[in-house]
Amino acid sequence: MSETWNSGEPALTDPAMAPGHVLLAEGRRMARNWQLGRSLFLETEGVASEAEYKRRAMRDARMMQHAHIGFRSIDRTVEAMGELHARAADKGVRIDRFGVTLDWTMGYPQDRRAAAARGTGIVLTGPEDFARITAASPAAAHFGDFMLGLPGALENTRAAIAAGATAIGNLGQYFTFRLPYWDDDVATTEATLRALGLIAAQDAEILVHSNLDDGFAGLFLDMTSAFGMALIEKQIVEDLIGASVSFCFGHHFSAPLTRAAFQAALARETDTPGTMIFGNTVAYQGGVASNYASLASYLLADLEALHQRHSGHAINPVPVTENVRIPDVDEILDAQIFAARLADHAAGHAAVRDNALIEQMADRLINGGRAFAEATLKGLAERGVDTADPAALMLAIRRLGARRMEALWGAGPLEGLRRVPLVAADWAEELDEMAGAWVQRQEGMQLAHRRVALGTTDVHEHGAYLVRRALEGMGALVIEAGVAIDAEVMVARALDAGADAIAVSTYNGIGLGYARRLVAELAARGADIPVLMGGKLNEIPQDSNSSLPVDVSARIREAGAHPCAGLDDMLAALRR
Repeated sequence: MSETWNSGEPALTDPAMAPGHVLLAEGRRMARNWQLGRSLFLETEGVASEAEYKRRAMRDARMMQHAHIGFRSIDRTVEAMGELHARAADKGVRIDRFGVTLDWTMGYPQDRRAAAARGTGIVLTGPEDFARITAASPAAAHFGDFMLGLPGALENTRAAIAAGATAIGNLGQYFTFRLPYWDDDVATTEATLRALGLIAAQDAEILVHSNLDDGFAGLFLDMTSAFGMALIEKQIVEDLIGASVSFCFGHHFSAPLTRAAFQAALARETDTPGTMIFGNTVAYQGGVASNYASLASYLLADLEALHQRHSGHAINPVPVTENVRIPDVDEILDAQIFAARLADHAAGHAAVRDNALIEQMADRLINGGRAFAEATLKGLAERGVDTADPAALMLAIRRLGARRMEALWGAGPLEGLRRVPLVAADWAEELDEMAGAWVQRQEGMQLAHRRVALGTTDVHEHGAYLVRRALEGMGALVIEAGVAIDAEVMVARALDAGADAIAVSTYNGIGLGYARRLVAELAARGADIPVLMGGKLNEIPQDSNSSLPVDVSARIREAGAHPCAGLDDMLAALRR
């Protein structure tokens, strides 16, 4: 059983926010001073943008490959990009694009970044830093997370454009991400709209990248809702703003049928080339050998889909060590070589796959997605939202949130208080199975006397979803305190709801600092309830010479919280 901390229905409009057309005009005017620079990729390939390059690859039916660099040091990142591109080329493998792991603090305006607790990514401070990335290799540079959709969007976008970047994201994060101690969603919306206006005003086509999994696709229980959200984003970016939206998906798509059908549906409903199909990282749960099986499974599904309809997406071979550490150069190279060789085999597999089954699911995604998008726009208009104003529409969607939107306008039939998915989300089915199997192993043990406040330090909710389903299965009352909430707010909501434990799911390398703030706030309020911390319990030490995160479970324990490597640790802490 669960309860949701409720602050009342949100106001979907805000009179303090400037109209979308005003914000877009301000962004367009900036194009006089901020124009697209020439990167090594653009010069080497002789193209005006990555979109042009992608369309050429689509015409030639050539598979493209995306590599991701996760180092915290700019120097090491630049060196790795050049080395990887050269070493791959020596082995006959072409890396078409590089992504870099930007730090979440880049989402703040420039003057707020220095005081924010660092995560595990790199921080680029201006056009010169961005230019170091775009000059590091002849591959296209992809600036995804923590660029668009956050209060620092305009500063980041100007710098990326000046450095010659033609794929900038991540619009999906606008709808779900909240930075610690930043609650001004009007300023966030205004910054994003100005940045989108600047992008739309460029002479070259710049892809507005949206990772759907980082937006509502990672939260909806029905994949038709996720596809409907893609249609809404397409309408906002292309119809209302006049730019080009480019979709990415894949983190949480584990079933080959779902991956292939979603790609087919996108290819049928969009004209702009996609950025990449992300690796199914949640499938990596074992060692190197077993992870290679997962790598082959999702890559083959993606390659077969691209052979059927080339949507411009690059494939993303995630190194098989990614679930235990930030991969180094050799591990990234191995994954790229593996992907290139698998691509040689993919055409034969594509010739024998069941396309009828894929097309049937694609039909369900498209029909359900259209119904969701139409119902959403109609419902928002009925609530006083100007759906022709991109700023007003985006703010309303952000404030309403995925769960309320799906409950109100999901295409599936209502069953009690929830809708039955037309195409169930892979991630939810898998986590439900994991939680159910774990509860069965407890042989009837119950936690009916426990009231647990559950929250997250960031937008990644899947760990919290698993914990909630497991605790509910044990009979505990779960109080959903919120997503991406500050430690002080978490404590206040937990105590107001009478919780006798706090459970926190974290991801972005900030768990130790968050645990310390929780314990300090509880002490300041004279409260003594256990704090359970689970998820990615790592952090990069200030004196690190490797830029790699280390486990901080012991330090979290020293701070007075209970680090939990899994559900068994959580149960032990609750029983104590």
